[in-house]
Amino acid sequence: MFSQIYYLIRSKVDGQYIAAKPDKTATGGGYLLMFNEDFDALSYLNTHAPDVANRFAIESISGSQIKGLLQRWGFTGIGVVEDPLLPKIQFLLPS
Repeated sequence: MFSQIYYLIRSKVDGQYIAAKPDKTATGGGYLLMFNEDFDALSYLNTHAPDVANRFAIESISGSQIKGLLQRWGFTGIGVVEDPLLPKIQFLLPS
């Protein structure tokens, strides 16, 4: 996981990352959505938010940077998007 590159979706307007909040009553920043390929992130945007897709950018991050990003932004964990069209997401807590 540390040597892999992941792709994130970030707002061009306010710089926030796209996150999932599977439990609306939970506290924290939710789960940072990560994609294995840049085209998966684009597919996710174009499928689920075609009207506002141009307001977002795809950003790459190495596995070694994930822990710091989670701490800095206050995310609960990560959500690795396995299928951007359904979407199918695997939620993971940091170790």
